[in-house]
Amino acid sequence: MRLHLCGVRGSTPAPGAAYSRIGGHTSCVAVAHHGERSPRLLLDGGTGMRRVAELMGDAPFEGTLLLGHLHWDHTQGIPFFGAGDRPDARIDVHLPVAGDPAHGLDGMMAPPFFPIDAGELCGQWSFQALDEGTLKVEGFTVVAREIPHPGGRTFGFRVSDSDGSIAYVSDHGPIALGPGPDGWGPYHDAICELVEGVDVLLHDAQFTAAELATRPHYGHSAANYAVALAERCHVGRLLLFHHDPDRTDAEVDALVDEFRGATVPVAAAVEGAVIDV
Repeated sequence: MRLHLCGVRGSTPAPGAAYSRIGGHTSCVAVAHHGERSPRLLLDGGTGMRRVAELMGDAPFEGTLLLGHLHWDHTQGIPFFGAGDRPDARIDVHLPVAGDPAHGLDGMMAPPFFPIDAGELCGQWSFQALDEGTLKVEGFTVVAREIPHPGGRTFGFRVSDSDGSIAYVSDHGPIALGPGPDGWGPYHDAICELVEGVDVLLHDAQFTAAELATRPHYGHSAANYAVALAERCHVGRLLLFHHDPDRTDAEVDALVDEFRGATVPVAAAVEGAVIDV
């Protein structure tokens, strides 16, 4: 399995020199099988989705997009996805909606908010409701579990193939379930099922522990929680993800440095990085 980190910021894009090395695009990870040039699975469709077209060359995207939830920073790349907005493309979208999934993006992508709706994109776009359970898509096995995050149903994913496994938990506010043993939220059953023993964990690290104490209702994790979770669940390596848009590259580096003594390798997710699993 090969991961292309196309967007690693949270909440809103972060342009400017102070953010350019870690990257300013919002959440999108493209997943390919080893030996295949092009990705076939996309995790979230933030502004980083625009970068997926660079991976495709002149080819159309033919694959699946999983949307963990429908906040702007996870969907705003969809109407600007050049490799999908063409007649020879195929995109199967799974999204957490209560009503008709074909209209699940209308609050973001339809007049008067946007000139067209998702049904007017070129290519073969299909929309399916996402629920908890196991999916078989594009040669991957995906386990979806609901996790706490305000403003609509939110899912984390465990993705595996014959080569390895990853967990993708972009937005996670466990403190909504109580303080847990460390004050950052409990290590609850759903998250442990997603994360246990994976080779790579990409986990929400938008806050420091001190920031979380002042913003407990924002629906995000302290980086400390992500590290402790990775250690408890025997993860191979941890990539801190969904960086706060105001956290500069130097501040992200300093945050990572705090965890040099962890029993799990900890690094920052960096836009443009390629991770082999």
